[in-house]
Amino acid sequence: MPSPARSRLRLPRGRAADAALASGLFLVVGLGTLRSLIGDREEPWAVTAANWVLIAVACGALYFSSRRPVAAASVAALATAVYYVTSAYDGPLLLAVVVALFLVAAAGRLHAAAVIAALCLIGTALGTFRGNGDVNQVALFMLTGWFVAMITLGGLRHSHLVRARENEERAAAQERLRIARELHDVVGHHLSLINVQSTAVLRRLTKDPAAGAEQAAEALGAVKEASREALRELRATLGVLREAGEAAPTAPAPGLDRIGELTDAAGAAGLAVTVHRTGHTGPLPVEADLAAYRIVQESLTNVARHARAARADIHLDGDGDGDGGRLTVTVTDDGRGPAADPARTGPPGSGITGMRERARALGGDLTAGPAPGGGFTVRATLPLARTTATEGPRR
Repeated sequence: MPSPARSRLRLPRGRAADAALASGLFLVVGLGTLRSLIGDREEPWAVTAANWVLIAVACGALYFSSRRPVAAASVAALATAVYYVTSAYDGPLLLAVVVALFLVAAAGRLHAAAVIAALCLIGTALGTFRGNGDVNQVALFMLTGWFVAMITLGGLRHSHLVRARENEERAAAQERLRIARELHDVVGHHLSLINVQSTAVLRRLTKDPAAGAEQAAEALGAVKEASREALRELRATLGVLREAGEAAPTAPAPGLDRIGELTDAAGAAGLAVTVHRTGHTGPLPVEADLAAYRIVQESLTNVARHARAARADIHLDGDGDGDGGRLTVTVTDDGRGPAADPARTGPPGSGITGMRERARALGGDLTAGPAPGGGFTVRATLPLARTTATEGPRR
């Protein structure tokens, strides 16, 4: 049984839409001009045949409207003008000009649409004032209204398309930033721990190869676990970039229920970490849970890389549940600040900026700075308002 999405009527697009528009307009105009082929003759057959060619040209020009809107409208207007001058039968070919003006304005060529409309009105007015009985001043006024309305509607259509395109580009940029933050947090955290462990192993082996062998084996085991976890999270994060038709990642998004993995990894790097929980800290909305996990992860990464700290404390304070609730995440260390490293010449990191963006994306805030008694403190406040998207199961 076909799905509702597949059974839904799909409108033609691209050149198929242009062909449908030109053909449909030719059918409408042709039906309105059938009296030139039947009944009493008011003009020679040669003139009638030439006028039908003009009808085909005016309607067929709209097939090129998506690629050359101004040229198509100009051809349609010229063919229509010649038709009304030479034909004894008053058909609805003016519809071709009306539609063409809308398409020109919808393409963002408002000035060109106004010029074509003005030329058509001037030509019609000259014929009216010279005694053409087919078009009086009232009809001229109504024609002006039609032209203005079509150009206005086309301009509104163009503005709507521009806004939709900007929204799509903005959403794509936000998605790229989100993926960049995820990659920064995953790669930065685990590679920093690997760097710390590798440096410690080299120092121990350099000072005392025999005594440092056991400690080196333990550190290399921690490096193995950190690298395996980094690869697993990278696969989950990059899964959003998979090609169409590939299987979706099944690993759940990390949250505070996995905070033990962060503390164990930091402990293997020589940092004693204690977690304090107060109030309501779970289960949390998926976005808040992931943001809290990443903030703790990045904070511990900064402590391991820069703080020269021996211990760190993580405080998770949940204030309420659901709409109106908040989670406060505080990470404090006893570090002395980064040591001078002449070999480090790269640009400063963006970890705190990324954490602050995560918090603000949820309507919260994050502060970071030296603690009063020494060390460094990161404090984030995350709203816990639930939405339909956050209440669903994690992927």
